[in-house]
Amino acid sequence: MPERFLLQILRNLVTHGILRSTRGVDGGYALVRPADQISLLEVIEAIEGPYDASLTVSEGLTEDSQEKLREALSQVTAATRHQLEAIKLSQLLKPPATPKSAEQARTN
Repeated sequence: MPERFLLQILRNLVTHGILRSTRGVDGGYALVRPADQISLLEVIEAIEGPYDASLTVSEGLTEDSQEKLREALSQVTAATRHQLEAIKLSQLLKPPATPKSAEQARTN
């Protein structure tokens, strides 16, 4: 991934309050809130813009069919937004490794 592209994504995440950046030798990026409070929808919308499956339909369809198609797409969008909102970053991250206890370390 080109560095400029990655930096743009990180900037968008900072702008939308998902990450904070720290300058300097020990700088970098960190989550503003715990991972279990940040939804996948928030991340997608920070990078791509509002999630909306709007579609302009006109050719070859009657007005009634166009309205039915718009309604169907609206329902799909609402369901998808709901599902993406329910997925939290913590569900996508690998759990941190727990250090072996002193007892386990001695027996190995």
